[in-house]
Amino acid sequence: MQHHLEKYFRMDKLPHIWCPGCGHGILMGAVVRAIDNLKLEQDKICVVSGIGCSSRAPGYMNFDTLHTTHGRALAFATGIKLAKPELKVIVVTGDGDCAAIGGNHLIHAARRNIDITTIVFNNNIYGMTSGQYSPMTPKGAYATTAPYGNVDRNFDLCKLAMAAGATYVARGTAYHTNQLIKFIEDALNHKGFSLVDAVSICPTYFGRKNKLGNAINMLKWQKDHAVSVSVAEKLPPEKLEGKFLIGKFHKSEEPEYVEEYDKIIKKAQEGRK
Repeated sequence: MQHHLEKYFRMDKLPHIWCPGCGHGILMGAVVRAIDNLKLEQDKICVVSGIGCSSRAPGYMNFDTLHTTHGRALAFATGIKLAKPELKVIVVTGDGDCAAIGGNHLIHAARRNIDITTIVFNNNIYGMTSGQYSPMTPKGAYATTAPYGNVDRNFDLCKLAMAAGATYVARGTAYHTNQLIKFIEDALNHKGFSLVDAVSICPTYFGRKNKLGNAINMLKWQKDHAVSVSVAEKLPPEKLEGKFLIGKFHKSEEPEYVEEYDKIIKKAQEGRK
């Protein structure tokens, strides 16, 4: 670790307990580097998580942090943002935490366009509880709860967020780290609800069950199968078969929820309708 980044970590809580080869350390490093690059004030940041492998990250990060209940990170983050709008509120969540039990909160946070940055540590599996399939597990992939292959179609989380009203949406991977850092910087600079789908690797449960090899092989898979959205526009559909898209998918300016809510409060206090 670079010395100047140590201030962003609770060094007495390290080393971490993620499995060997887990991609979440790379993603946590990307979040911290984005914060450092933007020179954001450390005591003006609140990092919120739900439950799961991803949600270990706030325990290691030296900010005001909140480790909440499963799937409820965005609900807690909404309350924090309404009470302390001056804070930069970051939600670190997993694919199960965000897209399954917390899916309804995701939809409505996006719909409201509240100024929260959500980073999804997407490892395609419920890793902390031994590898059950999640809404991001690809159809046909194996999991402890899908020994004959997952029958469910998986979400495209970026399309879901855009359809719900998110005003900044991007996807990066643990392999394309520098690009991922830039996406997180963009998301942190964006006013409104921003989501970065950060594709991780889980060699222990997802990789082993699906015979994807070790962590290096899984990162190489990301390198070989990720296609930039700008490149994909020029390719025929057959060239994109079996691939997934990375890049910035959407950015727009819309009224921000906390500011709109403040207007309502002022109206009520002045007795106007």
